[in-house]
Amino acid sequence: MIEATPRVLLERMWLVRAFDEAAGRLSRLGEIPGVIHLTIGQEAAVVGACAALSVEDYMVGNHRGHGHTLAKGGDPGRLMAELLGKDSGVCRGFGGSQHVAEPDVGNLIGSAVLGSGVPVGVGFALASQTLEQGRVSLVFFGDGASNEGAIHESMNLASIWSLPVVFICENNGYAVTVAARDALSVTDVAARAAGYNMPGVTVDGQDVDAVYGAATDAVARAREGLGPSLVEAKTYRFREHAENLPIPPYRAESELAAWEARDPIPLYEERLLTTNVLTAEERDAIEEAARARTEEAIAFARASAEPSADDLAANLYADGSER
Repeated sequence: MIEATPRVLLERMWLVRAFDEAAGRLSRLGEIPGVIHLTIGQEAAVVGACAALSVEDYMVGNHRGHGHTLAKGGDPGRLMAELLGKDSGVCRGFGGSQHVAEPDVGNLIGSAVLGSGVPVGVGFALASQTLEQGRVSLVFFGDGASNEGAIHESMNLASIWSLPVVFICENNGYAVTVAARDALSVTDVAARAAGYNMPGVTVDGQDVDAVYGAATDAVARAREGLGPSLVEAKTYRFREHAENLPIPPYRAESELAAWEARDPIPLYEERLLTTNVLTAEERDAIEEAARARTEEAIAFARASAEPSADDLAANLYADGSER
């Protein structure tokens, strides 16, 4: 488990923010190919959840995975190299933005297929239980994915077998352009936990302490062998669903402005400043350090070599053969 002090939580939120702001800029410049999905606005949800885990615990992200990776302790240099398609990337440049994995910190898979990582994360929990590893598996999904059958099947199985898994729903209000209010049968995704005989709680996803507290309780329950839990973090993405993906307007300006006024980073900074946990100078230093670390990551990625075409098939099979 990381030392989840207020300073560390703020440092990680700032690193996620600085990294994704830079990634968005490089994407718009064409330096990062394809589309990428940014965590901007959702930093408290990912950092608060991952702060409840140990390095050895498993974590499964999704298409919006930069924040998941960094929140779990991933290396920003190797992550940026992955986005740029470099050989020094966490997946040697072959995974890209939407398929990030860094086993050294317990980040085992990221998938662009909606909801597909959840049953895999439940599989990791089954492995932990069977091998008596004592590890918890934490899986992320969004409000859009919450309607996928694979997630309901996963929750049902996890409950039947009392698996050590924590389901984290980042409810950012929209599945691309479809509002959650128009697509969900319930107001809160966490209400569905009752159907699988597991605890379900909805928390303010802009409050890193609230997310951390709920995730800590769920992780402790899983580690004690009491089975799965569902934590829903109500949050909001400040950017579009994906960079470089033209989408007609679908959100009211007033709605976006209201959520931006609840930016999780300034909210937490204000709390720490008013309670004298941090000084203004220390706050500024944390932001500066995150931005400096991000620039170092960019320099590292740009200086890294391209992967060899000879290695395209090298990682398809566990034995390293190309068959």
